[in-house]
Amino acid sequence: MVNTRSLLLFLLISSLLAFNFVIAASKNHLQQHHDGDGDGDDDDEDLSFLDDEPTPHSDHDDDEGGLDPDEFEGYDDHHDAGEEEEEEDPPAPEVDDKDVVVLTGGNFSHFVSGNKHVMVEFYAPWCGHCQALAPEYAAAATELKEDVALAKVDATDENDLAEKYDVQGFPTIIFFIDGVHIPYPAGRTKDAIVDWIKKKIQPAVQNITTAEEAEKILMSENKFVLGFLDSLVDANSQELAAAAQLEDSMTFYQTTTPDVAKFFHIDPKAKRPTLVLVKKDTDNSYFDGQFTKSSILDFVSANKLPLVNIFTRENAPTIFENPIKKQILLFASSKDSEKVLPPFKEAAKLFKGKLIFVYVEMDNEDIGKPVSDYFGVTGNGPNVLAYSGNEDAKKFMLDGELTVDSIKAFSQGFLEDKLKPFYKSDPIPETNDEDVKIVVGNNFDEIVLDESKDVLLEIYAPWCGHCQALEPTYNKLAKHLRNIDSLVIAKMDGTTNEHPRARSDGFPTIVFFPAGNKSFDPITADTDRTVVALYKFIKKNASIPFKLQKPGSSIKSDNAVETDGSAKNEKTDDASVKDEL
Repeated sequence: MVNTRSLLLFLLISSLLAFNFVIAASKNHLQQHHDGDGDGDDDDEDLSFLDDEPTPHSDHDDDEGGLDPDEFEGYDDHHDAGEEEEEEDPPAPEVDDKDVVVLTGGNFSHFVSGNKHVMVEFYAPWCGHCQALAPEYAAAATELKEDVALAKVDATDENDLAEKYDVQGFPTIIFFIDGVHIPYPAGRTKDAIVDWIKKKIQPAVQNITTAEEAEKILMSENKFVLGFLDSLVDANSQELAAAAQLEDSMTFYQTTTPDVAKFFHIDPKAKRPTLVLVKKDTDNSYFDGQFTKSSILDFVSANKLPLVNIFTRENAPTIFENPIKKQILLFASSKDSEKVLPPFKEAAKLFKGKLIFVYVEMDNEDIGKPVSDYFGVTGNGPNVLAYSGNEDAKKFMLDGELTVDSIKAFSQGFLEDKLKPFYKSDPIPETNDEDVKIVVGNNFDEIVLDESKDVLLEIYAPWCGHCQALEPTYNKLAKHLRNIDSLVIAKMDGTTNEHPRARSDGFPTIVFFPAGNKSFDPITADTDRTVVALYKFIKKNASIPFKLQKPGSSIKSDNAVETDGSAKNEKTDDASVKDEL
């Protein structure tokens, strides 16, 4: 009986152990099946031979896009956006700023709307330039306190206000007139601030009553605005004055005298109000819109520039802040300009108020090379290029001889969106048989947008430290995947090459273009920068399945094609890769 019970107990325990073993094995199989990044059969692959040290970087935008920081970083960088101080300066001396109003998000709108004239400084406590300005600003506030309010905002605490008013550097100073703000463009001394403000709060429009006054103005000023009105104090005069207060680069005049109007080539019998912008170097520009402050400002902004603007750091803000964003740029040496500037200027007359014409002197050491490099203009020119100036920043190159007619036709085609964009490109490599393929602007379509290939593309900058740190890992990845016929590992220098499908917020940027889906946006590789992580990212997103061949293995992947003559060499290479890892 005892033996029978023992036998039954033994059988029961054995059955339970066997059952638990089966359950555990089943769970282990399911766990293995579901582990990983959803890479399917990746779990059947031994990826230990891919292990490497991670590149000390996991984001894709540590180095901002642009050219070498030691050189010209962008066309818009000629616009002085203010200077930021990143290192803390010694404590600033105490300043008697009792007359400077402290504004925050809680009182800003109420204070500005409650005062006709308000100057506001956006500052950072650690900014050396702000500390240097503080005593001058405080002294100006004291001198002007009866007429104008001077205030300050700590932009490091008031982020919303700083963002609302597009504060890009410190100090940023803006001036409000009846709630409408304009940038302060003058010096950072008490006298400069006081003089500028006094000018802004005085009557913005001057009266002309005699032909003698008109002649004197015409002789002394290169450009100005004249309103021919029915009255010097009516609603139209008020609209003109309101516009004049907000336009800092032009002098405004008004008259009711027909003889004065005639002197400036205005028909004395013309319907009033009439407005003309007078410039010595070209024909007058006549206003034909609704006589309101905003329309007058738009008209003046569109027409106040010369027919052709010689590009300098000083006039760059005037060009960039203009409501007309589209530009036609002439790149020529000072010698060539004698021949090509006259037809360029003649063509510009047809597009006043529609396009801004700019001349870049290529042999000017200050701006010639950096601006040319930014646009991808090579050689000594002359070249004419159109620039959209908006977020897409498209460029178009004029082919052929530079004549009045060709420049006119090119400019008209630009306005009508009939031109083919021009993109910067290095020369196409004569050979491109390395593990990492070289992509340039002119072979991007051929390599990256090949619908039969899955393509991983790194957009890099030669000077970028993160790109340099990534290079060994990226090369190692490409070496392991070189026999996958459906897969291309590629890189492109983002500072000298462009393509509309190669957008980069920083360097390095790694993106993946799946085969058969090239019309869609690429997939950004937001993953660790190790060979294993990048391999798994590719495996997960590839349209064409593949399996990596382990070094030393005689089994080839479906897409790994080797000729009999190269098999021995490939085996040797794989062995060396294994030793390397």
